[in-house]
Amino acid sequence: MLLKAIGDMLPAALAVALSPFPVIAVVLVLATPQARSNGVAFALGWLAGLTGLVAIVLLVADGSDSPDGSTWVVIDWIRIAVGAAMIAVAVKKWRGRPRAGQKAELPGWMAKVEDVTPGRAARLGVMLAGANPKNIALSAAGAGTIVGAGLRGGDAAIAGVIFVLIGSATVLGAVIMKLVGGDRATPPLDSVKQFMLDNNLVIVMLLLVLLGAKIIGDGLQGLGH
Repeated sequence: MLLKAIGDMLPAALAVALSPFPVIAVVLVLATPQARSNGVAFALGWLAGLTGLVAIVLLVADGSDSPDGSTWVVIDWIRIAVGAAMIAVAVKKWRGRPRAGQKAELPGWMAKVEDVTPGRAARLGVMLAGANPKNIALSAAGAGTIVGAGLRGGDAAIAGVIFVLIGSATVLGAVIMKLVGGDRATPPLDSVKQFMLDNNLVIVMLLLVLLGAKIIGDGLQGLGH
């Protein structure tokens, strides 16, 4: 049951890990003068934010009635609504994409990262992990899968930890790469950052469409039980 739940929540966890902005942010943080301390602080902030988010969703879902009860009917409809909203956002992003010769607007916080301190890096990690609407939706989908599979107590906690670790793989990988490789890690990290910047719209759109479709499918499957 635990392995099945992990397999079912894997797409949502991977979508968290492959989100462009956290990857771009951690690479920018690792390019600052205090790269090592800032990178570790960002990673810890990210882990804290994502862990808190998943824990809250798991507690709420675990406190609900059985998967056949009225609360879960509401949750299934919420899943369908969230999935549809994600697809709608993907369509909106695609329609608003920059035309030939235009540059996409990037968040203002990216310009301030070069002056970041460890404290600010940690807060940025918490914000990108725990206050990101996409992460909230994906964490809700992952936690719903865990509880919907019948996992409770220790098994649910293990599944939640695995979700957080998978969702943090790119952030943790970049920080470890910098700590171990030092300056040698800069060129490959910069290449990843540039790829994410160049393909941000396409990556986000595909993630939203694929995960939106999966979440709708999960909701419909729950209603069909």
